[in-house]
Amino acid sequence: MTWVKAILARGWHSPPSKRLTVCMTGGEIITNRIQPEKPDMFCYQCEQTSKGTGCTDFTVCGKDENSAILQDLLVHASKGIAQYAHRARALGVHDAAVDRFILKALFITVTNVNFDAEAIGVALREAAQVRDTAKALYENAARQAGQVPETLTGPATWVPAPTQAGLVTEGRMVSILSRKDKHGPDINGLQELLIYGIKGAAAYADHAQILGQEAEVVYAFFAEALSYLAEEKPTVDQLLGMCLKCGEINLKTMEILDVAHTSTYGHPVPTPVRVEPVKGKAILISGHDLKDLEKLLKQTDGMGINIYTHGEMLPAHGYPQLKQYKHLVGNYGGAWQDQRDEFRAFPGAILMTTNCLQEPQEGYKHRIFTAGHVGWPGIPHIANGDFTPVIETALAAPGFTEDGPDKTILVGFGHHAVLGVADKVIDAVKTGAIKHFFLVGGCDGARAGRNYYTEFAESLPKDCVILTLACGKYRFNKLDFGTIGGIPRLLDIGQCNDAYAAIQIAVALSKAFNCGVNDLPLSMVLSWYEQKAVAILLTLLYLGIRNIRLGPTLPAFITPAVLNVLVEKFNLMPIKDAQSDIAAILNKAA
Repeated sequence: MTWVKAILARGWHSPPSKRLTVCMTGGEIITNRIQPEKPDMFCYQCEQTSKGTGCTDFTVCGKDENSAILQDLLVHASKGIAQYAHRARALGVHDAAVDRFILKALFITVTNVNFDAEAIGVALREAAQVRDTAKALYENAARQAGQVPETLTGPATWVPAPTQAGLVTEGRMVSILSRKDKHGPDINGLQELLIYGIKGAAAYADHAQILGQEAEVVYAFFAEALSYLAEEKPTVDQLLGMCLKCGEINLKTMEILDVAHTSTYGHPVPTPVRVEPVKGKAILISGHDLKDLEKLLKQTDGMGINIYTHGEMLPAHGYPQLKQYKHLVGNYGGAWQDQRDEFRAFPGAILMTTNCLQEPQEGYKHRIFTAGHVGWPGIPHIANGDFTPVIETALAAPGFTEDGPDKTILVGFGHHAVLGVADKVIDAVKTGAIKHFFLVGGCDGARAGRNYYTEFAESLPKDCVILTLACGKYRFNKLDFGTIGGIPRLLDIGQCNDAYAAIQIAVALSKAFNCGVNDLPLSMVLSWYEQKAVAILLTLLYLGIRNIRLGPTLPAFITPAVLNVLVEKFNLMPIKDAQSDIAAILNKAA
């Protein structure tokens, strides 16, 4: 990877601190760790991090200090598991339970997933048990191979403190700030870039395995990368290589999730979705987990309860095996950051799956439930897939008293649907009816400036087609963009993981026009918020996609030195204003 030599030549390594400490908690001796200074808590993994630099006194997402610190410790524990799992794999053995726990642990630490410090504490004690399983697996395999097992150090030696307070103390000793002080901001930023990419990919892998789709290459990479992150002397070129490999593995992960969804529920088809209420009892389901939606639909079938999707669940309406349920009546509300007002106004029960949870408010906290890895202190959690409490709450709630206007939006333009009319699309490009494609989407959020994406979509010339995905679509998906020769100008590809579908569409177009993806009349204008977006960005960089515009702000963990390399290699750039960005893109394409 010769292009990283420019980084090395700049002498960008920050000098590590000489201050060391020895801390003993819960039977574990943590040596050679930097003594944490105030603030005790530090997190900058999401786009809305405080002041654009990091959350310290409080987290913008709503995590309390203990939850944030325990999530750091859970990542640390996952590294320890991986140190043994990676070495066991090198000897030809692995354990499915160990692999799946790593997914769970990482998923818990994704933004807006689990805010319950007690539940994270339970996961930490489970992590210690899983680590012991991985250790035994490795050591037995080594002896059978005639080798002396390595005596590992670092996260592999972690011992959980006997109390919750002790776990928090341990978490402080392995914080982001401790690594930043030790390695400097640039190395630490690359470590976090890799960690966040792995977290995002782990979330997708978890969804896929729930539906029975797994890949050994994915599990092997998680173990390899986390084990590498436990090493004492990371290097720039290895970290950058790992980050791009994470992008490669995330592409594979999104592929198996695509297979999981389409083999279970069929390929999405263009489908109008009602966005106004229907009279009757109601349940709203949010998040990403289509399996939970399917269970809920089956359990409520024939009960007179209408089911509404919310947020990233919207694309579910395009899947044939889900849309067959007549009581899946529509989509309610918009993106995750508006849920407090929307949930307060919703007259039924609410079920949160996967991430995108905000602190439940008094107006609805008595009728909201969590499932999967999602958690909030005091909110009922459905752990067994039996949604009877949700159903009973919906039946006791008033529901909608009348129908709303008959208004719909279109979803279901996955790669199978779009490529099914590829000949029409190609002809429209050749005749000049379609001049340019724009992929405008990604995570939405509450930070000021995200109206850029609304203005951008609205301002595009009428001969441009907009591909969109993830919850960023809510900035403009209820607007009427019309059609070009019968082809809708706005094509909703699906959830954030359906970036895989967008990639397949781009690859198919490049083959049709006998050119590279970067030579297509295609521009990507993306919004990001959390770690799944980081994983997708790494996938696009792995594929060599250039000229991506990213906003509304750049990640706080990307230091100027790292950003300079990404600009030089991939021409990654921040968004500016909608009008000048559109002009720059179309003038270059002309």
